[in-house]
Amino acid sequence: MTDKMIVTHNGNFHADDVFSVAVFKSLLPSFELMRTRNPELIAKADIVIDVGLEYDPERDRFDHHQRGGAGARENGIPYSSFGLIWQKYGVDMCHGSQEVADAVDAGLVSTIDAVDCGHVEGIQQGISLSQTIGMFNPTWQEDTSFDTAFHEAVDFAVRVLTRFIAAAQGGISAKAIVAKAIEQASDPRVIVLEQYTPWKKTVRTLSEEALYVIYPSQTGEWRIQTVPVEHGSFENRKSLPAAWAGLSGAELQAVTGIDDAMFCHNGLFIAGAESFDSTMKMAVMAVEEA
Repeated sequence: MTDKMIVTHNGNFHADDVFSVAVFKSLLPSFELMRTRNPELIAKADIVIDVGLEYDPERDRFDHHQRGGAGARENGIPYSSFGLIWQKYGVDMCHGSQEVADAVDAGLVSTIDAVDCGHVEGIQQGISLSQTIGMFNPTWQEDTSFDTAFHEAVDFAVRVLTRFIAAAQGGISAKAIVAKAIEQASDPRVIVLEQYTPWKKTVRTLSEEALYVIYPSQTGEWRIQTVPVEHGSFENRKSLPAAWAGLSGAELQAVTGIDDAMFCHNGLFIAGAESFDSTMKMAVMAVEEA
């Protein structure tokens, strides 16, 4: 696909049309972008985004403002232009991986769709990515054109989309590594990773017994970390021993009897020692404490 004419609406822009164009900026070597609501120009375009009152993926028409919209996911979140385009081109963006494309849809695309369509139930509060994109629009005090601001927003969206894809790919690769570590654990309550790998979601999903995860830090020492009860929770399945709270160096070494114990967070969710053997000893002590 080269030398395509892409049309989206002019004026104020939102995250769905910005990220939609970002997809094609990533996939196409070149294209011409026109921002207009002129029906004649829309009809001549190769790809139409968020305007035109038509959804026809075979003809690359991706609007959702027509009566009845353009469908919704099984979880009820309607599709905006970004979600419609992701259904067709998401796998291409993710180097042929449907699993990665699905993960990006769950983590990014569906949220932008939900905000754009006013389907905000279950969406996290606070400054959202959609609001951030919206802030690229010129204020009433600025002379910048909407088209110039739109292109700046697209460049930003390309970078965000690239990082979301990379994170999804990393998460899927990590899942297999962590699953193997769970399977090979000599004590199902203590999972050992040979290198740091994102583990929380996989451990919570695949192991009801796991209490602690041990892994090497980037600086060469070792860490022991508690398994949270649920995603985002500060409640642990089992906290580290209360006597360790906030101690470091000689104080922690005196309490644990471990010569190279380094620290324990006051929140009792992470601690560390210089060696793997010492960190395992800390795990045994934590597991055995009533």
